[in-house]
Amino acid sequence: MSKSNTEMNQSVAEKPGPGKQVAQQMKLKNGNTICYYVYLPEDYSTGTKFSLMLFLHGRGERGDTPQELKRVLVHGPPKLIEQGKQFPCIVISPQQTTDNLWWTIRNLLEFLPIIEEKYSVDPQRIFCTGLSMGGFAAWSLAAELPGYFAAIAPVCGGGEVEWAERLTQTPTWAFHGSKDDVIAIKRSEEMVEAIQKLKGNVKLTTYPDLGHDSWTVTYSNPDLYRWLFSQKT
Repeated sequence: MSKSNTEMNQSVAEKPGPGKQVAQQMKLKNGNTICYYVYLPEDYSTGTKFSLMLFLHGRGERGDTPQELKRVLVHGPPKLIEQGKQFPCIVISPQQTTDNLWWTIRNLLEFLPIIEEKYSVDPQRIFCTGLSMGGFAAWSLAAELPGYFAAIAPVCGGGEVEWAERLTQTPTWAFHGSKDDVIAIKRSEEMVEAIQKLKGNVKLTTYPDLGHDSWTVTYSNPDLYRWLFSQKT
């Protein structure tokens, strides 16, 4: 085995355990491979069902090897965990490969059920959040799986307003900076307005003085997690 292959295997070889965030790798039936971080809460045990938070990163954090998975740690919940924050839930943070500018939703649709089988997940308390490219993916994934997520929290993302009817079943809290010159705040506003017209459970928090980086303040807000963890399908 080459040195590079040895290093790749070692980087995903650590066994997940309570209170740890470790790199893992999964081969999907469609032939694709997903590298991801898994964090298990300190009181994790297979005899108890735990809520699950799926975090989807932005475009700048894509990567193709286990070594490049570290890019996922630069923002959001994975970053906070690396800094010592403890979450009361399982946190799964997969990485999109560089062969696509957007999240490959079909991979995530195959990935999620395997995660549910592999870890002790409460199917009524599965949450999804993501930033930028990952914010778009959070909207898209929830539209593909109506009623699957207990709640979603897309940050500086957007979607297609025709998805609105499929999103009314999913409590949603969106976030966006008013001065965002990468993804216009209109993308979040349009989604929220379309769902509100259908009486869906959705709200939008805007940051008047922020540009594209609306995720740092969002993921540092304890109210986000209190709201997320209070939801149940």
